[in-house]
Amino acid sequence: FRSGRWHRYFVDFYVKKSDGEVFLIEVKPKSQTVPPKVQQKPTRRYINEVVTWGTNQAKWKAAEEYCQDRKWKFIIMTEAELGIKF
Repeated sequence: FRSGRWHRYFVDFYVKKSDGEVFLIEVKPKSQTVPPKVQQKPTRRYINEVVTWGTNQAKWKAAEEYCQDRKWKFIIMTEAELGIKF
């Protein structure tokens, strides 16, 4: 679906249950689902984390709105929900 005027966004999974309930599922590392901690002296890594966070927030907002319009559910899953340990 389109997440803005010119952007397309592809979620990781589209799930339709036998009862007709639909889910769009995005899988992300847990670190990308929380805002980066503010740093006094920004590093390149910190700047990348801020950009990633902002991009993800915009995508997720668009996905939420898209799902609400269709009475679907949008879910973000991390390694914690999937039971994956690193």
